[in-house]
Amino acid sequence: MSLFPEDKEHFTLPNAQLIYIPNFFSKSQSDLYFNQLYKETNWQEDDIKVFGKTYKQPRLTALYGNHSKPYSYSSITMHPKPFTPLLKTIKNAVEAKSHHVFNTILLNLYRNGSDSNGWHADNEPELGKNPVIASLSFGEVRPFHFKHRTLKEERHRLNLGHGSLLIMKGEMQHYWLHQIAKTKKQILPRINLTFRNLKL
Repeated sequence: MSLFPEDKEHFTLPNAQLIYIPNFFSKSQSDLYFNQLYKETNWQEDDIKVFGKTYKQPRLTALYGNHSKPYSYSSITMHPKPFTPLLKTIKNAVEAKSHHVFNTILLNLYRNGSDSNGWHADNEPELGKNPVIASLSFGEVRPFHFKHRTLKEERHRLNLGHGSLLIMKGEMQHYWLHQIAKTKKQILPRINLTFRNLKL
């Protein structure tokens, strides 16, 4: 598994376009946004089914949008709440950098190292073909693992830092899987905002 350089923006990958901006927001701005999102977001913990058994999802989530269309993934259906002024401000900045318009934000709160997100792709039908997914991180640094579905040598790790922006484009959601793995280290919380455009 290779460790990608954390100061590089564009990566050459088969069947994918990956852009990483390590200091998209300054530390002071990121601290402010983290604290406000942590306190003001209406976090929820859903149940997920794995091999017929029901468990609590190992992280807290929240869904916001400028529409009322539900979003479903991993047997969970979420209904969006209206964008807050803070989310609108952040979304405008992400859209300006990515040159893409988003109508939905899925937020994840990883409370500690036990919270995680297993191997998956953001390839739900309502996202359309070759969706653009922007992922913004605040708080604790967590490794982002990603691997190609068929090219076994294509396995990578990228540390997502405080205030960083990751943009996934092209065929990536069809050919690659990604995860935020558990860790036994004592670590602080991380908030992740994933920007999507649902087909309405």
